[in-house]
Amino acid sequence: MRPSSIVRRVLLMLGAMTTALHAQATGVATSEVFQRYADRVVKIQVVETGSAAKSGIGSGFFVSADGLLVTNYHVVAELIQSPGRYRAEFVDAAGATHAAELKGVDVISDLAILSTTSPPGRHFEITVDAVPQGARLYSLGHPRDLGLSIVEGTYNGQLAHTRHPRIHFTGAINQGMSGGPTITADGRVIGVNVATAGNQIGFLVPVSQVAALLTQVRTPAGAPPVQTLEQVAAALRADQDGWLTRLFTGEAKNISLGPWRVVTEPTPTFRCWADADRTRERPYESVVHSCETDDDVYLASDHSTGTVRLEHQLLTTREMNAVRFYSLFSATFGADEAPGGDVEHVTSWRCESRNVKHEDTRMRAVLCLRRYRKLEGLYDGQLKVAVLGRRNAGLISTLTVAGASFENLQRVTTRYLGLIAWK
Repeated sequence: MRPSSIVRRVLLMLGAMTTALHAQATGVATSEVFQRYADRVVKIQVVETGSAAKSGIGSGFFVSADGLLVTNYHVVAELIQSPGRYRAEFVDAAGATHAAELKGVDVISDLAILSTTSPPGRHFEITVDAVPQGARLYSLGHPRDLGLSIVEGTYNGQLAHTRHPRIHFTGAINQGMSGGPTITADGRVIGVNVATAGNQIGFLVPVSQVAALLTQVRTPAGAPPVQTLEQVAAALRADQDGWLTRLFTGEAKNISLGPWRVVTEPTPTFRCWADADRTRERPYESVVHSCETDDDVYLASDHSTGTVRLEHQLLTTREMNAVRFYSLFSATFGADEAPGGDVEHVTSWRCESRNVKHEDTRMRAVLCLRRYRKLEGLYDGQLKVAVLGRRNAGLISTLTVAGASFENLQRVTTRYLGLIAWK
């Protein structure tokens, strides 16, 4: 056998051995991580007091010797939405059930702190440490009430397009693991399980947000931690006020749609898509350009807020006469596309329409609002604009804002109208 062949064979053998040893080491490390830290992770249960039946479950973990627990806001949201009707409890590693009390929430980050009079044997120390991209992490939680599980995954850094910090975790986070910790092999908490997009795409709340909420809960002076709907509403108003006041100000990024110029990607937190329908059987064409934020804030199982979406639809034709095209355009503009909502949380939509003009652009505008029933000073708004300046082309532009003050809705919709113009 030639020396080069021997070298290649040795290298292949070494590669195979390295792969096997790495796989073995990874398996041992995972089992060791589970054995070392499993007793610090619990199952959170929200119980309906009248029936004593569980209405929801999640995960949580101890962060102090005196019994403070971290979980997600969405796991225990019913304690704030319907106080008195629900109670919280946790099931420890031995299977014993204990009462828990809400101490504070960060609705924007989707975090909550609970306390218990049954202090843990051990807990995680909360420190804010940097980890390199690609680092191996371990997520713990109770997926679908099947018992405590551990999932290996990879740290892929913080998402660049979200207003609220989120970590991209490549790992199979499943329903019920929400509120559990994602840690390094040596037990440092990197984030809190919060959501999944499937296909091993998970999202974590960074530990820095946990540290901030813990500081607030532990500080006796200053603003009290959020525990009521009034405080949740105040936090939401402050969050949207911090960025909607600046939305559509400064130099706008534009695109051309037919004879018009419209706004796109107002900030880097928007993600935009476009599509066209040019079916031969149809006598007209439709082009749609839309942008939306990903930062929805959980309020209840059937109610989220905090998003902004804009959509431009261009209709054109070469075959339809002016009467037929105007009929098509009017029907498209008049279609009800306002978001739905449960009457427990929002009122019915109320709309006003009027003709407006910006520079040389004449528009028909319809503004619809609905009020949040439980959260004072917050509204959803939708502005729909029609521009028909030619017999064979029409533009329909829609702006939808969830969870804003009336004043901010006025500012944002006025600015938006000013960004639609002829080329």
